[in-house]
Amino acid sequence: MALTLSVLLLLLLLALGRSTDSGEQPAPTDSPMHLHYELPPVTYETPASYSAGPISILFQMVHLFVHVVQPNSFPEDIVRKIIKKEFELSADYDKVIYYEMGVIICAVLGLLFIILMPVVGYFFCLCRCCNKCGGKMHQRQKESGPFRRKYFAVSLLVISIIISIGILFAFFANLHMRTRIQRTQKLADSNLNDFRTLLDQIPKQVDYIVDQFNVTKERGFSDLDNINKVLGENIRDVLGSKVIPVLDEVKAMVTAIKETKAALEDMESSVQSLKQASEHLNNNLTTVKRNMEVTLSSSECSSEPMQQICDNIRASLGQLEGTPGLDELPSVESELKNIDDILATNLDDLVDQGYAFFDNIPEDVKAQTEGIIRDAKRLLNGVSSEIKKVAKMLPIQGMLSNVTGYINDTETYIHQNLQKVETYDSYWWLGTLITCFLPTLIVVFFYLGLFCGVWGFDEHATPTSRGCVSNTGGIFLMVGVGFTFLFCWLLMILVVLTFTIGVNMQKLVCEPYANRQLFQILDTPYLLNKEWEYYISGMVLKNPNVKLTFEQVYSDCKNDIGIYTTLKLDNFFNVSEHLNIEKYTGNISSKLENMNLNFDKTVLLDEETRKKLQTFANSGIQGIDFDAFLTQTDQAPVKVNLLSFADDLEEKVNPLPSGNVKDDLQGQADTIRKIHYEQVLPMEQSLSNLKETVMTVQRTSSGLQDKVNNVLDSVDSAQNFIENNTEDIIAEEVKKYAKILLGHFERYIQWVKETITEKMGSCKPVATALDSVINVVLCGYIVHPLNLFWFGIGQATMLLLPAVIFAVKLAKYYRRMNSEDVYDDGEILPMKTLTETPSEADPRPPADSPLSPPARPPAPRRPPTSAPTWPHRPPWR
Repeated sequence: MALTLSVLLLLLLLALGRSTDSGEQPAPTDSPMHLHYELPPVTYETPASYSAGPISILFQMVHLFVHVVQPNSFPEDIVRKIIKKEFELSADYDKVIYYEMGVIICAVLGLLFIILMPVVGYFFCLCRCCNKCGGKMHQRQKESGPFRRKYFAVSLLVISIIISIGILFAFFANLHMRTRIQRTQKLADSNLNDFRTLLDQIPKQVDYIVDQFNVTKERGFSDLDNINKVLGENIRDVLGSKVIPVLDEVKAMVTAIKETKAALEDMESSVQSLKQASEHLNNNLTTVKRNMEVTLSSSECSSEPMQQICDNIRASLGQLEGTPGLDELPSVESELKNIDDILATNLDDLVDQGYAFFDNIPEDVKAQTEGIIRDAKRLLNGVSSEIKKVAKMLPIQGMLSNVTGYINDTETYIHQNLQKVETYDSYWWLGTLITCFLPTLIVVFFYLGLFCGVWGFDEHATPTSRGCVSNTGGIFLMVGVGFTFLFCWLLMILVVLTFTIGVNMQKLVCEPYANRQLFQILDTPYLLNKEWEYYISGMVLKNPNVKLTFEQVYSDCKNDIGIYTTLKLDNFFNVSEHLNIEKYTGNISSKLENMNLNFDKTVLLDEETRKKLQTFANSGIQGIDFDAFLTQTDQAPVKVNLLSFADDLEEKVNPLPSGNVKDDLQGQADTIRKIHYEQVLPMEQSLSNLKETVMTVQRTSSGLQDKVNNVLDSVDSAQNFIENNTEDIIAEEVKKYAKILLGHFERYIQWVKETITEKMGSCKPVATALDSVINVVLCGYIVHPLNLFWFGIGQATMLLLPAVIFAVKLAKYYRRMNSEDVYDDGEILPMKTLTETPSEADPRPPADSPLSPPARPPAPRRPPTSAPTWPHRPPWR
């Protein structure tokens, strides 16, 4: 059944191979923002690996024993000759014997056991019946008797335990085989369902591949519809990276001009207001000083001590004067007029025009490419039609019908024959149970004998007076010995048969399949067909010269690779030729690359604007005497601090007696304070503002000519860049855009090739099914348990030999004897049988009989030399 199933699976593999297309794997195209494709995952029922569970440890132990018995490597030459039908036993028997030497030796030993065991048992029984071989029910008393009894009991117990372990090994192997074979139907259905899943997925995968082109096409259409963003913005960014900074510099220069104008206006306004405020301050201080002189000239100041105070006050009046120079600050009206002339032209509008040129590039690109976009969409729709044609060229329907037929036939065959297998397995199960029962029965008698013998043994009882329990234990041991002679040779027959079959199946099928030596044998050129170098390529590709091996096919299927790559179907159907992206997208690429984009000539700065900037550089701002302004602004409006002067004046006036002079001077002190708050403080603030404005203008005018020249040089450089490089930049960006657009389709075609060649139609269920037939069913369910079975039964059977010896020896210490050694005063007397009568014990007539000879005096007794001298009869142990 397993061989037939494997043949059907091989035919299924070949049927799949004939109906699958092929392809190549070109290098992938790098494209930004590319789409990602992935076939929907396929889930199979059958597990990819097999585990026997905890019993696998026992299997490994048996494998080690098999390797010791049969250490030779796989006989490749012999197998090749057998396949080629060139094997002759007469010529190659020496190789076979050398390879099978370990098996032959073990089998011969088993045959000797089978032949000799019944013979030995027969003569043993005859010997026992003649009161030999321990058959005489008399036990000699020995000093080492207790030790020997314990040694025999312990040895028999250990051997019985080991025999029990061997029986358990056989039972577990039998149980494992029974339960696993019952799962064969489920395993077969699982593999067949995986095949159906694979065949159902193939058309779905083809439809999925075709549908993914629509996703790719929509992405391409999106890029075409957004050409203003994808292409136009890139052109704008490349040109703008050189020009926008220049426009920013011009914009900054225009802003500087405006700021300078505002600063000059503030400066001119501050100068004029300071001049007026200085004149007003000087007039007020002069009036205060004149009024105080009039007051100090009165008659009250002519007498002491007022005269001295008045003179002191009069001497300080010279400090009431404004700081000279404020009225001499130069005017900046001419420079301001020059800047007003420059700003008469709206420079901001000129700069904004340059910005607007770059902002309009994306829309200009979209407007100029409307016709090209329509043509590109039409060509892409044509590519969609070609992809569908290629999909229809795949011979999926024929493959599905053929393979579905193979699967249905295989399923029918399995269902018809699996019941027979289960029936045979039931017979095997029953036979092996009986086989396990026989050594179990023997070892049970040994256990019962040990139990009863040890439990019922009495150290003080003589051999002839042993109890019933102890005697029963001895009888159990002898019954076990009898059953051993009856059945062990039958067990050995089964062990030899299963051993020969199991070891050869392990070494010739299971191990070579696991290390793939079987595939290497089948891959031998001209082995299966004398005219074909490689058998699979001859069957699938009709070209036996293509290197396609069983090992490579199995490995690829095991690794979940598509049948296209596994069977090298590029020699049968070349996908790359039918999915050549250049054949579909060449016209699109040429149309895009020949795209002509024209932009109006842009002048960043016209001649008039350039003159305005030059005029600003020559406006005379840098000729202003900023040091004079800064020097004047650092001085106070008045030579003296009016608040301090007023406080000092009041301090001087306080000693004066009350009168007009004191009142007038105090009133002038208040007037001076008022002048300070109302005129001096605002002038100080104006001077501070003027200083900041002057510094701003000075900073702006510093290196003004160089700044303007640098800006004009940058403008000239940017203008040359636009005039000389715009066409090249547009051409380069168009190529990039075409690469992005076509990259989606190149990646799609690449994914289609990879999917068809590596993923679609994965032959993993084929490798899994082959593993299920050979590795799981044949080896895991049958061979490995079979080897464990003979290993356990063989171990138990072989150990029955020492068990028989120890049981026979031990039974002598448990059974009730018919006679025993008698001790009297340290001398062993002649043996006395318990069942003898006086006349039977001594055939001589009684002393009082007339036939008795005359009485003679007794001879002196000597201690026996062959037996120990005991002061009294020792207890039996």
